[in-house]
Amino acid sequence: MQIRVGFGYDMHRLQEGRDLWMGGVKLDYEKGLLGHSDADVLIHAICDALLGAANLRDIGYHFPDNSLEYHNVDSKLLLRDTMNLLRDKGYSLGNIDATVCAEQPKLNPHIPAMQRKLAEVMAVSEELISIKATTSEKMGFVGREEGITAYAVALIRKP
Repeated sequence: MQIRVGFGYDMHRLQEGRDLWMGGVKLDYEKGLLGHSDADVLIHAICDALLGAANLRDIGYHFPDNSLEYHNVDSKLLLRDTMNLLRDKGYSLGNIDATVCAEQPKLNPHIPAMQRKLAEVMAVSEELISIKATTSEKMGFVGREEGITAYAVALIRKP
């Protein structure tokens, strides 16, 4: 069995007038993340981790931010397509371990819904998806509530 690990990272600026999507779930918050797509930092970090593990480059290569096709796209579609790319290469998911860093909104109450949604989109068990939330203790752009970051590690395997 071949086992591979990938790492993903993403960040987006918070902006009024946008919806906040996190892990495929729309959160009730006065600001959303700015990006070419819906700017779901958690999904983007997971996509990069999966693509990196399979040596398939990165999310920007497959879903470029200068393409009208992906303007305001639902990031769940990007994740679904990423999983299809992995399956086409014969890989299956071992697990995801992800961390989102945000001062506000508080994410812990939403983690079970995010796990359910991601598992549904990826067609895997919720048990394979770990999501954690933290703050940056009021330091840096995250601490000043200017943006949100996400980190993800993915383990994939091929028989």
